[in-house]
Amino acid sequence: MPSFDIVSEVDMHELNNALDQANREVSTRYDFKGSDANFEHTDTQITLHAANEFQVQQMLDVLYGKLSKRGIDIQSLDVGEVEENNRRARLAIQVKQGIETATGKKIVKLIKDKKMKVQPSIQGEQVRVTGKKRDDLQTVMAMLREEDLGLPLQFNNFRD
Repeated sequence: MPSFDIVSEVDMHELNNALDQANREVSTRYDFKGSDANFEHTDTQITLHAANEFQVQQMLDVLYGKLSKRGIDIQSLDVGEVEENNRRARLAIQVKQGIETATGKKIVKLIKDKKMKVQPSIQGEQVRVTGKKRDDLQTVMAMLREEDLGLPLQFNNFRD
C-alpha cells in the first residue's frame, strides 16, 4: 500500500551555514563596529548577543534574510523575548524540530474531516498516511500545503 510521512524538520547544515553568513555580515557592518554582536548556536537554540535591543532587532532581520536565502522556513523558529542586563541584550530563539502531539492530532483530524480514503497515524514526531491509491495521497499533500498549521511541513518516505 502506498504511504508517506509528514514531518517538520530543519536542515541543520543549512542552518549552520546561514548563521555563519549572518555572523560574517554582522562583524563587517559599520553600525555594529565595536559592539561585539554575534550569533551563538547550540543543538536547538540560537542566541543573539548585542549591545542593545535595537541591534538585536537588526540582527534578527539579518538572520531572517540569510535563512530565507538558504531555504529554511522562518515558521520553524520560536522567537523569545529580548533580555537586557548590564548594557548587553540577548535574544533566545528555539528551532522547532518534529511535529508535536497536539499538531499531529490536528493534522489527523483535518485529514479525517475531508473523508478521504486514507489512514493517518501518529508515529512519534511524524504522521504517516497510508492509502490504496497514490492519487488519494497526493490530494492529502495538496490539502495540507494549503492549510496554515504554524510550522513548515515536508513530505518524505513516499512508498508505492
